Formats: sequence, structure tokens, C-alpha cells
Amino acid sequence: MTVDQTTFRRALLDPEAQRPEGLGDGQGRDAGRRFDVYRNNVTVSLSEALETAFPTVAKLVGAQNFKRLAATFLRQHLPSSPLMMFYGDDMPTFLEAFEPTATIGYLPDIARLDLALRHSYHAADAQPFDPATLQAIPPEQLMASTVTLAPATRLIRSKWPVHAIWAFNTVPGAPKPTMAAQDTLILRADLDPEPHLLPAGGGAFTDALLNGQTFGAAIEAATTEDATFDLSTMLALLIVNNALTDLKD
Repeated sequence: MTVDQTTFRRALLDPEAQRPEGLGDGQGRDAGRRFDVYRNNVTVSLSEALETAFPTVAKLVGAQNFKRLAATFLRQHLPSSPLMMFYGDDMPTFLEAFEPTATIGYLPDIARLDLALRHSYHAADAQPFDPATLQAIPPEQLMASTVTLAPATRLIRSKWPVHAIWAFNTVPGAPKPTMAAQDTLILRADLDPEPHLLPAGGGAFTDALLNGQTFGAAIEAATTEDATFDLSTMLALLIVNNALTDLKD
């Protein structure tokens, strides 16, 4: 008897589902118990992969709640790649609709931050350009140029204090978050990515650069959002973290 693959996958990820009929080993013996062991191993492995991928989310909801959350998630979202480091891309949107966490408004953006940190870690390396180049170019030419940021760069714009929440749950001695919108830029100066709280207008500036807009347009976007935008502070953050990798006229 041939086991339907859809039924097999569904039963594999649902501990409460009945075993598929027709399971047998290479010698035609019933393999029901072996399937149960395999199912348990798969469920545990995927749950552990999710906990590794979303450590801040797991800490916020608690270990037992995260296990239940992960069990529901993995039944709805099968891995699309054999590389477990990329499993869980659908977690933020899942949390928005998952009833037990739907009232925790900031949780999806915290998941986006956890996810961005992981993708930043695995992003390609890039050689930064000499920051003196910025000073050597005439202002008019610089305003019309486009700046490329390192592949590891990730931007999280949120109406929630995502950086403060992340820090409070990760950095010893970090202050308790106060409810305010925060933009967070993830940069990888060396081996490990790090979230940085952006100054006023920094999110709009970085977003414009990441979308291929000119240097001048990025400054305009930043100052339109907040007139106090400090370009020097923003450039210092990018330069110190080796985030500027190319400059094109």
C-alpha cells in the first residue's frame, strides 16, 4: 500500500494525528512505532530550530508557551529548505494571526528583529570603501550619487520600542522599555551582527539608501521625517560598522 505524501507530512508534524496507514519497513513489517519515534525527533528538531532562531520571542512568551507556539507554527509552515538556519521566515506574520499572541502587539516586530539578526549573520561579506571618498567628492556630485550598504545591513522600522525590548531581554542592566516608536539598524562590523537604535530620521535615511535612492534624496527623506536629523551621527554609525561598500555617481 502506498502512503500519500501529503497525509504523511501532515501526520509527521502533528503529534495528535493518526499514523498513516500502510507504513512498513524494508521487510514488510509494521513500522508504526518507528514512525512515532521519527515524528517525535522531527518535531523536537524543528521546535529547537525555531527557538534558536527567535530567542527574544521565546524569552518574552516563556519556554512552555513557545513550545506550544512552535508546534502550531510547524504544522502550518513546513520547511522550504534543508537549511534550518533559514527556517521560520513566516513567523512574524504567523504571530499577527496567532490568537494567544495577537494581543502582544510588539511581538511580530520582535520576531522580525530576531529574523533580521539571523539573516544578517549569514549574509555575504563585503569590503567597505574608504570614507575619505565622501569628503573628496564635490557636494553636488555626492548628492546625486547612490550609496550601497553591506549585504548584512537590515532595517526594522516599528511603532514599538523594539530595540529597547530586545536590549531589556538580552543586555544585562538595560533599562525597562518605554512605549515609543523605534527604528533599529542591524549592522555587522565583524563576525556578529548588532542592533543599533537609530537617531531621529535615521530610519528614513537608511530606508532610502537601501531602496537605491540618491544620497541627496535620502537626506531629504530624513529631514522631512524629522528636521533634527543629524547626518554626521548617521554617517559615523555606518562608517564605524563598515556598512558603506560602494559609491556610484
